[in-house]
Amino acid sequence: MSDTEVKQLEEDNLAVTKELFARFGAGDVDGIVELLHDDAHIEFYGPSEIPYAGDYNGLEECRKFFTTVLSSVNIHVFDAEEFICENDKVIVVGSLRLTTKANGNEIKSPFVHVITCKDNKWIWFRDFMNTTVAYKAFSTNAA
Repeated sequence: MSDTEVKQLEEDNLAVTKELFARFGAGDVDGIVELLHDDAHIEFYGPSEIPYAGDYNGLEECRKFFTTVLSSVNIHVFDAEEFICENDKVIVVGSLRLTTKANGNEIKSPFVHVITCKDNKWIWFRDFMNTTVAYKAFSTNAA
C-alpha cells in the first residue's frame, strides 16, 4: 500500500469513527449499526453487574450492546479528546461522565477505545475504562 493509500485509509477510518461517535451521542442505534461491518465484534470488559459488559458478535448482538448502553445510562459527558490513527486502527482517548438510569449513580472515568476498521466500517471495538467505577454505580451490593 502506498503512503497516499495509507493516508486515505486512515482519513476514512477517522471519518467513520467520528460519525459513529456522533450517532452514539444522538442515541441513533440504527445509524450506528449502519457503520458496523457484518462481522463486527465488540468487547466491553467488566463484571456482569455492568449490563452491557461482555462479548458481542455480529450485527444483531452489536445492536444489543449499543441499545443496552443507551438504555442503561444517561450521558452527560462523552468527550473524545484524542484520535490516533494507524492503518486499520483508530485509538480514541477521552473521558466520560454518565449516570445509571436505574439508580442515578455516577460513572466518571477516562476511556480508551481501540477500533479496527475494514471496508470503511467498524469490525472490532474494544472499550477500556475504569470498570470498578461502573461496577459500583450499577451494583446494589458494592460499597
